[in-house]
Amino acid sequence: MKILRVTGYLIVLLALIACQEETVPQGLAVDAQVRNRGADKAQWWDALPRPEWSAFARLDDAAGWFEVYLVQPGVFAIYEPGQFEEVISYLILGETRALLFDTGLGIGAIDAVVAPLTDLPLVVLNSHSHYDHIGGNHLFDVIYGPDNAYTATRARGLDHAAVAGGVAEGWIWKDTPVDFDATTFRSRGYAISEFVGEASVIDLGGRRLEVLLTPGHAPDSLCLLDRENRLLFVGDTFYPAPLYTHIAGSSFTDYVVSANRLATLAPIVDFLLPGHNVGLVGAEYLSKMAQAFAQIGDGVADYIVTDGNRQYQFDGFSIIVAGTPADAVD
Repeated sequence: MKILRVTGYLIVLLALIACQEETVPQGLAVDAQVRNRGADKAQWWDALPRPEWSAFARLDDAAGWFEVYLVQPGVFAIYEPGQFEEVISYLILGETRALLFDTGLGIGAIDAVVAPLTDLPLVVLNSHSHYDHIGGNHLFDVIYGPDNAYTATRARGLDHAAVAGGVAEGWIWKDTPVDFDATTFRSRGYAISEFVGEASVIDLGGRRLEVLLTPGHAPDSLCLLDRENRLLFVGDTFYPAPLYTHIAGSSFTDYVVSANRLATLAPIVDFLLPGHNVGLVGAEYLSKMAQAFAQIGDGVADYIVTDGNRQYQFDGFSIIVAGTPADAVD
């Protein structure tokens, strides 16, 4: 069974890796500030390393840009803490196939990280097509995606001007791979091999993943439900940090619908696997997220103003809504 082969590989590597506490270098201006992403983002790297990751077995790729953790049986979190987004891609193993849910920023070569973990036939599916989740798509041959105009546009690639902000001063604290050039950074185009839609099932052999379309954060946001293992891969629909309803392409109204829908899954899910910051959180956040959106809609939630937007703070996360109280929500 392929999962057993990978687990054995993991044990060998872990025996060779010394357990060291990571130290964040002082390589950035103290007043560096990430804009339009909520409050208290200056020197965001001071929060690293996040203690939640210490609960999981860790591998390191040879290049050092990624951190790789075994977060559930047959599920690897491929984490990029060196850049502000702290994006996480997930390698999900079945018995006959593997699925890579997102491919990260494109700063490091994620295919080189995946290759030692599995030799199963691999398919890529993106939680949505923002730049920080499609950066490595071009490195793979088989890519699934929704039949969505937004997805099709982003699949053509994003030029440097569109993504330069993600590698600007204050967005990266860690040394990048030697072949990376921030001045030419872009997202390369890729081709969708097969369309998936609502209720599509991707059978990996011994593991079935159901596609749930959950627009809100982006027009093509989707989640993957693993019923048997009680897991929900949520991408950017939820993570324990500010949720974005205020950026281009997002929709507060759609987000409310998606949040309410996902809350109904709480009884059949134990863990959520988010697209940023930490690799595993409890399913109770599905209900909390829906309740938070309801409180905003009812006008009973408190907020602060950050970069001209409203940021509503809840237990363990926040929601950013465009504009001031005089503006329309969506």
